[in-house]
Amino acid sequence: MDIPTPLAAMLAGEHGPTKQKAARLVVDLASTAGATEFVTCAHAHVSGVSPLTGGHGLRRFLADLSGDDLGVVEIPTTLNSAGCDKEKMEEMDIETEDFLKHQFEIVHAYTELGIEATLSCTPYDRGVDNEGIGSWAESNAVAFSNSYTSLITNRESGLSALATALTGWAPKWGLHLDENRIPNIHVEVDCELEHIADWSVLGDWIGKQIQPHWKLPWGMMPHLTGLPDYVSFDQKKALTAAAANYGCPMLWAEGLSPEPPQYTPEGHLVFTNDSLMERYDELTPTGQVDLIVIGCPQASVGEVRTTAAAVRNRMELGQRIPDQRLWVFTSGHNHELLEQEGTLDVLEEAGALILKDTCPEVTPYNRTRYNHLLTNSLKAEHYLTSGLNRMPTSVMRIEDCVAHAFDASLSAGERPILHGKAVKPLPTNKVHCEGEFTTLGRSLPSQTTWSTQGKALVTDVPITYLGYVNRDTGVIEEPGHPLDGVAIADTILIYPKGSGSTVAPFILMGLIYTNKGPKAIVNRDVCPLTLPAASLLKVPYAHGFSEDPCMEINTGDDVEMRLENGIVTLQVVNRMAASP
Repeated sequence: MDIPTPLAAMLAGEHGPTKQKAARLVVDLASTAGATEFVTCAHAHVSGVSPLTGGHGLRRFLADLSGDDLGVVEIPTTLNSAGCDKEKMEEMDIETEDFLKHQFEIVHAYTELGIEATLSCTPYDRGVDNEGIGSWAESNAVAFSNSYTSLITNRESGLSALATALTGWAPKWGLHLDENRIPNIHVEVDCELEHIADWSVLGDWIGKQIQPHWKLPWGMMPHLTGLPDYVSFDQKKALTAAAANYGCPMLWAEGLSPEPPQYTPEGHLVFTNDSLMERYDELTPTGQVDLIVIGCPQASVGEVRTTAAAVRNRMELGQRIPDQRLWVFTSGHNHELLEQEGTLDVLEEAGALILKDTCPEVTPYNRTRYNHLLTNSLKAEHYLTSGLNRMPTSVMRIEDCVAHAFDASLSAGERPILHGKAVKPLPTNKVHCEGEFTTLGRSLPSQTTWSTQGKALVTDVPITYLGYVNRDTGVIEEPGHPLDGVAIADTILIYPKGSGSTVAPFILMGLIYTNKGPKAIVNRDVCPLTLPAASLLKVPYAHGFSEDPCMEINTGDDVEMRLENGIVTLQVVNRMAASP
């Protein structure tokens, strides 16, 4: 591996401890990815801002970086959305203790690193054309920009994007290489998609069809055909945001993005009107709705105008939204534009609450008032129903959402109970294995020697840390997941890779800080959502094995791992007996 001179100087500590840590992580990522070169990046976007998402792991890590005058970013870097609108804390009625204090500490720490506090999860929607190589760590922004713009970025974690921001360098791997920017799924759309929410349903539906035997080393990258001639910015945004729930870093959409190269799909899917309506039926409110939220990711100008148009129609009938039941989230940039044109006046006059710098999924809700949300976004539904907020969340089109905001009786009845219905198990191919097993793999350049042993905890299904691993107990809380209800603490944790939000490393770091994390980690695939925590906190980490440990090792097996001379030996020393 040829490390550029400026990066090597940082690695040697010549530019202070903060950049030394960042350079070490960049090199570790390169090694794991099999990269032999590095690229300079033009822009970075860092996630992990809300105390709800980053938690104590984020705050402790940022505190560890403080006090280094040389520890400032090398390239323009923007910041993801916060957990609240600091100007409307009373209206949001956030009861979480010291939430605003913790939020201020986090944002201040980032600005001390030279990061621009844009507080937006839509850096592609601020009137700036981002080009070249980026290092972005907001999943919806990664998918949108790779799909529709000339920006190229891997799906970074909050930590890997921060490491690139501090050094200016990233490993040349993954989506930086043309040979990896190839579709792996063909999706035939055989229905009309008229509304913004229809596109959100489509993106989420695709992710739910992924099969464990499909080979998707860079994540789901679908090629969509059968699309209408005209697709709005808002519809394109809704599609990529929902697809990103399941690790999609880019997609090809007929007529919206360049023609894809020749490819052999792992799977062929057909999305019909029955698929669309079946999903809406599953998502429709079945009881009293307490709050309607629009803008996840933060609403574009078009989405807010669409909401305002629906609101205006009801205002003309003399109606008003009671109890600020409608919250509209948007970026500071779009807030200013919408304020100037008077659109926000219409919404506020009707009784809506307009929030900037924050997003529905990263906000802690007052559960004495809000226990069932309605939204137009499958991205919001995905995370709000997770352990992040663990709230029943329904989905409808914007016009229907607005109708429910004005008329609470449209959803009268008992509030739904989360996961009250049977949950479909996530597909798994694991079977119990017998006999001896030893395999060789690799670790990280920053880890030179270690030895550990313990009980294996194994799955062939990715683990979503944000929202689906309890940040206090380390218990996996994802109904349908093979390891639902199991704690990861003090295990040799073996899984393909992390999925979901790019804030995952901060959750894992928080668990490691409090001794609720694994004693060692094994990944089958390149995983920028897991590696950073292991690298920075020196947790034994292994990958790149000649045989798939996810399939060859059973949960409960006694395993031994050791790193010597750059080689990791992973061995089963005692098999767990098969269940009767």
